[in-house]
Amino acid sequence: MNDLKRTSDRMRRLEVTAQKKGWLNDIHPTSKLFVTLACIILVISINQYNLPGLLGMCIYPVVLFVIGEISIKEFLYRLRIILPLVCLVGIFNPVFDKRPMFYIGSVCVTYGVISMITLMLKGVLTISAAYLLASTTPIEKICAALRHLHFPKMIVTVILLIYRYMSLLMSEASRMTQAYMLRAPGHKGIHIKAWGSFAGNLLIRSIDKAKTVYDSMILRGFDGEINYTGYKKMSVNDYVYMMAWFVVLLVIRTFM
Repeated sequence: MNDLKRTSDRMRRLEVTAQKKGWLNDIHPTSKLFVTLACIILVISINQYNLPGLLGMCIYPVVLFVIGEISIKEFLYRLRIILPLVCLVGIFNPVFDKRPMFYIGSVCVTYGVISMITLMLKGVLTISAAYLLASTTPIEKICAALRHLHFPKMIVTVILLIYRYMSLLMSEASRMTQAYMLRAPGHKGIHIKAWGSFAGNLLIRSIDKAKTVYDSMILRGFDGEINYTGYKKMSVNDYVYMMAWFVVLLVIRTFM
């Protein structure tokens, strides 16, 4: 099984997790969307030297991982691709900021080290907040919540179509890769000389698939906006969930 096939399978598992029945999954998508945005904004607003405040914000992902019965191992496995980029953001801070902040025994901890840790932790927290939203809410419900909040319909439709047919594109690329490997069994990957033709063929096949999908949507009455069925109003539990997290996050942000 190649990497594209594994990535496609992981996306399907994420969709299955988002559609399962559970208390957290049944919370209204608008409520979860507001809480996620609030968490991300508050995390980003924390001072780069306020490590205790960021550690306090960890209560949000930890609680949701437990309540939603979401695999932390799966999240960490997915994080392995983005984590190097997150670490690269602050990896040079200890070099440029060598002011001593405090001592642990004879070891000096500088402002640069603390700012490096906080920047990395900010990246992990924001990514985990977005991952938890995607793991507990199907993309259709997220897009329905965005339209309910009057986001431009074109942007919402593009987000939905990109997410929905990304797996289709990866499956097509996986089939092409498998066909190439059958014709070149001694190669560990696609040879650099074949990259151009491979990308060109993938583009042509993608355009054909996109035209077929678009024609099917037109035949079903698509007029530029997808109609989201089953969208319900927020209940008392949804408001309580949202306000409770607002209070908890604001208290942590204010007093830590």
